[in-house]
Amino acid sequence: MAKTGVLDGDLGVVAKATELKKEIQRLVKTIVEETDDELFSLEVIDQTHHLLCALKDLKLRKSLSFNIMSHKEDEKIESLGDFPQEFRCPLSMKLMCDPVIVSTGQTYDRPFIQKWLKSGNRTCPQTQQVLSHTFLTPNNLIRDMISKWCKSHCIQLPDSNQYSNDDGLTKSDRDHFNSLLEKMSSSLSDQKKAARELRLLTKRSPSFRAQFGESFDAIPKLLNPLSQNKSRSEAHFDLQEDLITTVLNLSIHDNNKKLVAETSMVIPLLLDALRSGTIETRSNAAATLFTLSALDSNKSLIGKSGALKPLIDLLEDGHPLAMRDVASAIFNLCILHENKMRAVRGGAVRVILDKLSNRVRVDELLAILAMLSTNQKAVEELGEFEAVSCLLSMTRENSCARNTENCVAILHTICLNDRTKWSEIKEEETTHGTISQVAQNGTSRAKRKASGILERINRAMNITHSA
Repeated sequence: MAKTGVLDGDLGVVAKATELKKEIQRLVKTIVEETDDELFSLEVIDQTHHLLCALKDLKLRKSLSFNIMSHKEDEKIESLGDFPQEFRCPLSMKLMCDPVIVSTGQTYDRPFIQKWLKSGNRTCPQTQQVLSHTFLTPNNLIRDMISKWCKSHCIQLPDSNQYSNDDGLTKSDRDHFNSLLEKMSSSLSDQKKAARELRLLTKRSPSFRAQFGESFDAIPKLLNPLSQNKSRSEAHFDLQEDLITTVLNLSIHDNNKKLVAETSMVIPLLLDALRSGTIETRSNAAATLFTLSALDSNKSLIGKSGALKPLIDLLEDGHPLAMRDVASAIFNLCILHENKMRAVRGGAVRVILDKLSNRVRVDELLAILAMLSTNQKAVEELGEFEAVSCLLSMTRENSCARNTENCVAILHTICLNDRTKWSEIKEEETTHGTISQVAQNGTSRAKRKASGILERINRAMNITHSA
């Protein structure tokens, strides 16, 4: 009977709140539309303020009532003494309402283990073992046992909808998330609507991005439409754009980077997107590879997949929307030594020099070229594609210290490996004194490299005069 009374009270509060809201809406409309009678408007504003205060009081009393009832339920549970130990969350030491299993086989209450994981912990709190993954599997057996125990002791088990994780996801949110993923195996119309909603949800909410890391099949379900429709004739570019952008949103979440990259279908579909689709899709595919390459293990995985060639092709296309993301991805990947050779074989030196000659994305592309110049094949191509004149002119006209440093560093490498370019550098020095100015005014690294260049070409000229 007490429980029925609480429900009746709740319904009464809801009805009263509804009445207040309707009256407030009516008064606000009157205030907005009334312009003639100032005293009348003030009276209506006072009345509206009074009703708003009443609504606030009603909300506060409802919240207090809920907290009191929840506290009473907790007290009732505790008053029964020791309930079965397997029902108790090892983190909260309270009765679990949404038990889930981690990779070590231990069970915890979902909101508390999620808080543990979102704090950066990657071990099982009980066993201290490193978790092989962060998927949380519902423990339906324990959940059913807890429900039966609560029922036998006349206890109302809190609805897991009332519990949210640190970012605000409730059970109904998770159910909605799962229903969207299920639609990826439905009709094309359903796929497109679900893909657009998932794109927006993962853009706005970190909790939805994290949700993909809690289910081993969430990403395969998401990308099912793309894996099923391989041929260009079956391509739906708007659907592809939404799905690739959703993967980009997921990859921003640090805990997802390894999972996303190691899901077998992801990188091949990103490479497909780099080669085809809208420019937004191609750009977002490059941005995804950039964010994933933050992990060294992913750099190797992406490099071995053959991603550098389509990235370089997209760089060569030169669409302004994609250039920054492509350059960032190539730079990050080439931090790994083995990827430098892949980039050189993919034509990076020629493409970058072509862009630099037109002064396109100078900062990023010079940084990549400086990194690639440690590769012997790249040095040979720098000579072949007449890089010296381009680099000297950029050094002469550049006001950015970092860019000057990169130009001189590349020129120094060329000097060390190709004597045929010394005369060109010497001619530049005689006409403009470009390298001498860097040796005097550059950064410490630029001064060192510039001095090394001057030393070599001066020594060569002295030898020539002696001969």
